[in-house]
Amino acid sequence: MFGKVLIANRGEIAVRLVRALREMGVASVAVYSDADREGLHPRLADEAYHVGPASAAESYLNVGRLIEVARRSGAEAVHPGYGFLAESAAFARAVKEAGMVWIGPHPEAIEAMGSKVESRRIMGAAGVPMVPGTRDPVGEPEAVLEFAGEHGYPVAIKASAGGGGKGFAVARDKTEAAGAFERASREGEAYFGDGSVYVEKYLPGPRHVEIQVVRDKHGNAVHLGERDCSIQRRHQKLLEECPSPAMTAAMREAMGEAALAAAEAVGYDNVGTVEFLVEGDEFYFLEMNTRVQVEHPVTEEVTGIDVVKTGVRIAAGEELSFSQEDVSWRGHAIEARLNAEDPARDFAPSPGAVTAYEEPGGPGVRVDSSLAGPGVVPESYDPLFAKLIVRGSDRREALGTLRRALAEFRVEGISTTLPFFRALLDDEIFLSGDYTTGFVAERLNGLKLDSAPAGEPPGAAPEKAAREVEVEVDGRLFRVKVFSDEGTSAGGGPPRRKRGETRRASVSEGAVSAPMQGTIVKVLVEEGQPVAADEPVCILEAMKMESEIRAQKTGTVSEVRVEPGQTVRPGDPLIVIE
Repeated sequence: MFGKVLIANRGEIAVRLVRALREMGVASVAVYSDADREGLHPRLADEAYHVGPASAAESYLNVGRLIEVARRSGAEAVHPGYGFLAESAAFARAVKEAGMVWIGPHPEAIEAMGSKVESRRIMGAAGVPMVPGTRDPVGEPEAVLEFAGEHGYPVAIKASAGGGGKGFAVARDKTEAAGAFERASREGEAYFGDGSVYVEKYLPGPRHVEIQVVRDKHGNAVHLGERDCSIQRRHQKLLEECPSPAMTAAMREAMGEAALAAAEAVGYDNVGTVEFLVEGDEFYFLEMNTRVQVEHPVTEEVTGIDVVKTGVRIAAGEELSFSQEDVSWRGHAIEARLNAEDPARDFAPSPGAVTAYEEPGGPGVRVDSSLAGPGVVPESYDPLFAKLIVRGSDRREALGTLRRALAEFRVEGISTTLPFFRALLDDEIFLSGDYTTGFVAERLNGLKLDSAPAGEPPGAAPEKAAREVEVEVDGRLFRVKVFSDEGTSAGGGPPRRKRGETRRASVSEGAVSAPMQGTIVKVLVEEGQPVAADEPVCILEAMKMESEIRAQKTGTVSEVRVEPGQTVRPGDPLIVIE
């Protein structure tokens, strides 16, 4: 076993790895950027090294700097976590060339599965069921129209190197084909350095179910069952369950065999996940993620197998200590992702200072978090800062534990997805388990979201400030909010926007202004161009999410004040309309 491992990641991911390594008796080396200087993961690790400014490209994605730190610290291996460079074959090779062990699959497997086009070719040869799609990348929107002419709408345009909901766009008719092609290609280039895309038939109402696979360097392979990841927004997961409410034992066996065939086809040699779309009794290969998944805890809770430690042992050359016959599934587990987002504003990013943080506890409750108390969710990275995992003897008991834990979870200073999950537990479709990937888009507006904590979108108009205090009346303890006229809300953050208001640009004397801090991805209008109310005028990226900024009145563009790549702050004027 290794003596010391460098963790090339941050936040709750790094915290999870530090704890696993410590339990295995392995020293951990953390890296941190300027934005994470006061973070939990550098404090918990045995050693921590600064790797650059807040920009991920200059810190957590700086391969040269990471290798330098690994060498300087004396690390024998590098664990990339499950984000940033986790699926970078180039980084895996750089680690090996530096004389260290890569804790993950070999680079050739990463490359094969990293290209969605190549992975479809390999899976087809291995006999894994697939949704109809193009065998090769397509180079122009006309190819989308041609494919749709044969298979019908809607169709999905996907970046060949995409994942995590990025580089994914849907064309529901021919008028959307060009825009969807452009968006998927642009995001593929921006997030993965590869703008090539392919087209496949879009299944509008499937379930998203994935199989956890484990294969060691000696050819021993098992699957650990499925996770249902169908509760998503913009093709990015919000909640996962194990087992799936829709899965039968026969389907689990068939999908497990297909997932193992996928791993065998590329000679996989670590932990990974094979994702499928499910409609009725049919399932289709979606992609393979050559890394640990964010949602791995639900599998751990139900099987009793530590996925992270298993991956470390495989990298160290150990054989699997269990066979397929040893794997069993007991009880039910659910994971809710706590993101710095406001579900009442279409999950708009809400980074900033967390002024109060209290985790739930008790039987059946686990929290993987980047926080241990008040802290910061930086705007530079993914909005995920904590995961609430609960377990019960069956789904009904797990839902009861989730309800109790959500009531105990307290996060103030920023908007979070907590209100969404609380409302989810009052939705009859979710409670029945009969939901699909379209659930959020179809039912979000009908969910009764409770009041979000202080810390709503930057740039909102000042209202009365509020602070939460505990008072005792006749021996009974109450938590109440006290309002003042200070012009800010509790914790110093901006006030709440009323539920139901959508994320739109603020307007001052005809200026379309930025609703949040971010980077301009594309300007959609030019000076002298007429625009209609609610027409998109530019695209803003914040916390790995693109948002269309729209005009709020009809008129003519008199001035364009931004350009692609420019960073803007809340309230900055972007476009002037007269």
